[in-house]
Amino acid sequence: MTATYPAPVSRRALRWGAVASAGLMFAGLGAFAYASQVAARRAPGGDTVTVTLRGDACQPNALTVPAGRVSFRIVNETERAVEWEILDGVMVLEERENIAPGLSQTLSARLKPGEYAITCGLLSNPRGRLVVLPSGNGAPTEAPRLVAFVGPLAEYQVFTQMQARELQRAAEALAAAVHAGDLAKARELYSASRAPFERIAPVAERIGNLADRIDPVAAYLAAREADSGFTGFHRLEYGLFAKGSLDGLGPVADQLVADIGALRERLRALKIGPADMTDGAARALRSLADTAEGGGENVYARTDMADIVARIAGVEKIATLLKPVAADAAPAPFGAVEAQLQTLKTDVAAIAGMGAAPSFDAVPEAARSKLATDARALAEAIETLGGAIGLGQDDA
Repeated sequence: MTATYPAPVSRRALRWGAVASAGLMFAGLGAFAYASQVAARRAPGGDTVTVTLRGDACQPNALTVPAGRVSFRIVNETERAVEWEILDGVMVLEERENIAPGLSQTLSARLKPGEYAITCGLLSNPRGRLVVLPSGNGAPTEAPRLVAFVGPLAEYQVFTQMQARELQRAAEALAAAVHAGDLAKARELYSASRAPFERIAPVAERIGNLADRIDPVAAYLAAREADSGFTGFHRLEYGLFAKGSLDGLGPVADQLVADIGALRERLRALKIGPADMTDGAARALRSLADTAEGGGENVYARTDMADIVARIAGVEKIATLLKPVAADAAPAPFGAVEAQLQTLKTDVAAIAGMGAAPSFDAVPEAARSKLATDARALAEAIETLGGAIGLGQDDA
């Protein structure tokens, strides 16, 4: 496979300020009670909130944290690989995928005051509650004025709409092949039809209710492939590649087209801010890393390299659009982003050199591990850049 890239298409450290100064006894007592409540939910060391997935629930199932950058450690004590998400309604704010049984993963999220839901293992499990309180960390540092981002934001909106249109057309072509009974054609179209979705993953995957219909993975569903929630791309993939049959796929393909149409409308109405671009890019890269280490998510077709190339292209688009602002305001952090991006692209090119369109299960574990490590490094560089140019500093 030749790794090609389309035209180039979170992060203040957590501060938990000192509780009220002397005087005003009641305020001091209230702050002490709040600090105790938060500390009870923190791991030893006080910097990371630990959440344990046990049975079908989170332990604790209700969390209270201060606004700003918060780190979480997710411990999986279930018997299944799971994912953990922070949800604002149907919008995914942050997530960690492929948390293996008996292991833990960490994530860092920049949170505004408010109330959120947290997923607790399988998608069908009851959700937990996350309350974020104002932190009072003080005034933000100097940052580029919002007007500087008007151009990049407008261009990114156009990019997402164009990719969403391409995604719908690709899904319609895939559905047509299914209805025509052309198994070979449907198999041929499967991977290419996913590429636009991967390019807009930084924003599309935030719309959780639709992403869970368009791209759910059987491993995160209670009944796996037999689960009624197993729909979208991977249900088609299962029929096309694992079963080698088009039986029952017509309605699945039609629903995919309808869900992508709904996604287009949601993206058209979505208000994207500069921090959404950097946060989304970092989240998409960490998701890439999690799935790469876990052996990929196209477990029947093994076409994950095409997904990875498209996802990196989507991240590169964001970096390119932010360059006019970031290269001047924060040249060193932006240079680090460019360097890490090139490293990641080199990883992909090296894997591509192993053969034409390598099956992802044939990619050596060391190569997949390096890819994941470098994807996370790029995510961290993008988060650092976001902080350097003042994105999200008014969130707390």
